[in-house]
Amino acid sequence: MSFRKIIILLACNIMVLSCSVNKFIPEGEHLLDDVVIVSNTNKANAAKARSYVRQQPNSKWFSLAKVPLYTYALSGRDTSLWINKALQRIGEAPVIYDTQLAERSRANIEQMLINDGYLHATVDLECKKNDKKKRAVATYYLHERERYYVSEMNMVTEDKELKEFLYADSVSSLLKVGMPFSVDRLENERRRITEYLRNNGYYRFQKDYITYIADTAHHSNKVKLTMNIALFTPSADAEPVPHKQYTINDIYFVSGAGLHVDKQALLECDTTHFEDYLIYYKGDAVVRPRLLTNNTYVEKDSLYSQQDVERTHNSFVQLPALKYSTVRMVEHPDTALLDCYIMYERNRRRTLGFEIEGTNTAGDLGAAAAFTFSDRNLFRRSEQLSLRLFGAYEAVSNLHGYTGEIFLEYGAEASLRFRGGVISRFVPAERRMLMSSTTFSLKFNTQERPEFNRRVLSGAWNYMWSRKEEATHRLDVLDLNYIYVPWISQTFKSEYLDSISNRNSILKYNYENLLITKFGYTYTYNSSPDGKHRHDRVAYSLRAAAECSGNLLYLATTTLNSSKNSDGQYTFMNIAYAQYVKGDFDFTTRVMIDERNTFVVHLGLGIAYPYGNSRILPFEKRYFSGGANGMRGWTVRTLGPGHYRNSDSNIDFINQTGDMKLDFNVEYRSHLFWKLHSAVFIDAGNIWTIRSYKEQPGGQFKFGSFYKDIALSYGLGFRLEMDMFVLRLDAAMKAINPALTGNEKFSVINPDFRRDFALHFAIGYPF
Repeated sequence: MSFRKIIILLACNIMVLSCSVNKFIPEGEHLLDDVVIVSNTNKANAAKARSYVRQQPNSKWFSLAKVPLYTYALSGRDTSLWINKALQRIGEAPVIYDTQLAERSRANIEQMLINDGYLHATVDLECKKNDKKKRAVATYYLHERERYYVSEMNMVTEDKELKEFLYADSVSSLLKVGMPFSVDRLENERRRITEYLRNNGYYRFQKDYITYIADTAHHSNKVKLTMNIALFTPSADAEPVPHKQYTINDIYFVSGAGLHVDKQALLECDTTHFEDYLIYYKGDAVVRPRLLTNNTYVEKDSLYSQQDVERTHNSFVQLPALKYSTVRMVEHPDTALLDCYIMYERNRRRTLGFEIEGTNTAGDLGAAAAFTFSDRNLFRRSEQLSLRLFGAYEAVSNLHGYTGEIFLEYGAEASLRFRGGVISRFVPAERRMLMSSTTFSLKFNTQERPEFNRRVLSGAWNYMWSRKEEATHRLDVLDLNYIYVPWISQTFKSEYLDSISNRNSILKYNYENLLITKFGYTYTYNSSPDGKHRHDRVAYSLRAAAECSGNLLYLATTTLNSSKNSDGQYTFMNIAYAQYVKGDFDFTTRVMIDERNTFVVHLGLGIAYPYGNSRILPFEKRYFSGGANGMRGWTVRTLGPGHYRNSDSNIDFINQTGDMKLDFNVEYRSHLFWKLHSAVFIDAGNIWTIRSYKEQPGGQFKFGSFYKDIALSYGLGFRLEMDMFVLRLDAAMKAINPALTGNEKFSVINPDFRRDFALHFAIGYPF
């Protein structure tokens, strides 16, 4: 079928569906087909005004077609039939043009312009109706006219102490002479002042005490702005009085008596004193008193601070030993004193868990299971101990010449995590952080394959901290990995490691005993932490990491003039150690087009360089390309490096790795119906080696020609967004395959489904 016939057929189908929509449009009514906003002076106002429209047209898939509406139109009027119910539930009912909602939208947009300083702005509404097609298009015309600016500012209040207090902080004010008159800016200044005062003792202050008077001069676009701050009103019939600064009197910790201050419940509790604090508890005290005081930012005899209250609450929430917590303030009558009650309830201390799952690695089926144990209060300081035993079995195919065709993996790991860390003993400011924790971990893993046996023993000490919700820092103080290869099959050894004609130095290096001593730092930033700003039009996340290994050992062994092994490497306790430096950068931005459509761009860069005691990167630190989270036109570890073409499936899992990586991904995501979402995507990237290795011809990065090695793929994906996780299915085709030559390289022109198609099933979004 020709392309022209396909277009004609699609057009006919759309016309039929469009007509079938009319049966759901009452007589004399019209389907809201489109909303247009026109501004001849400021396009930004037009874009902002769209969010004030109370009635939007039916949604479009990928901003192109109203598929949900057409799905609804396929149903019949008889709602007793299950097929009609299903189609209407999946689809979207026609949006009938509502004159009243349109008028409210016009008024809302007009008020938006006035609030933004266009005090004489007007908005006209025009609705063009097509009675024959039962369609309506609403157009809003914005007439901003002259914008007003603040020419003078004053503050009026009878509370002299508060006035002087605010004048001392006037440099932080959001209101400046010469700024556009903006109601939003005025409201933000009310919030800022309220927050500032509540963080400096003014416990009872609310933003409703702040009002404004805006005086406009005749025949002028100047505004004289006056801020009024009212006195405090204790009750409806009481005389207003100046606002008071409150001081923290006593601090109490309460466990097992609920989350509200109940004097009768407190009398039934046991009590103990610790320093200047009184602790109420039922049963046992749950945690040691020192942990409570270390996580409390409210201080006795200091001014009340809302910020300190929130930090205290957030800090207690992060303690694994506690399930619920809250901070209550009780005011002393006729004084400016506050008693602080920190209420908390214990969490379940110990838990057991069991996990089982099926695996599929390039068609090889298997199963994995894990047993976990957790103690959230090991030494009564809310330390979290986690123990995990795991094992996996997988049938291995296409490995001819080897005894046994199974892959076994099993091991154990233990970790201990606790609040704060060693750094707090030397840096007092560490206590003021939003979050900080230290983790010690130990892990043993053994792999038994037909070609080799491998053991990995790991130990790590890392420290995490955060001063803001959006940003997190992680310092890997020490990360040790000892890789031990006790057995290699004779076939694998003779064919790939010792054979003079087929020796692979990269492979050989990664099947020798090796010590990796890593030191690293990672910074992550998310402009929308925990989805708190999920409705922001633009959101982005960033991750930057750097690590190095072997430098201290290299300094020690060279200084001591230690001997080298047969491969010319220095050793520590007769074990060669790796030396390298590595850096990674990952950036994702999400632009919300409307409530159902989002445009996402992702960039990932990475580079690692072996030097000193290493000529080749350890396998665990090398980059690979292909798979569900990168180049989706390729299966995992099947792309690159450069234009290298695989030749031996037995060892290409290590040959198709590199020292550099580039990923560039673009996705257009659209909500289809219910919890089902979809995305069309384009992926570009590859991996390269820094040095030239004979085992990887064509894999080296070269500035003048690396762009010729960039691979390209495209595809369509579906996502099922459940409450706790996202199930994802992506189908992709290769568009440009650098491993091929001639016309075959451009697979988009010469597609081969069996060669170019890849299907990925995964959990979570790729970026």
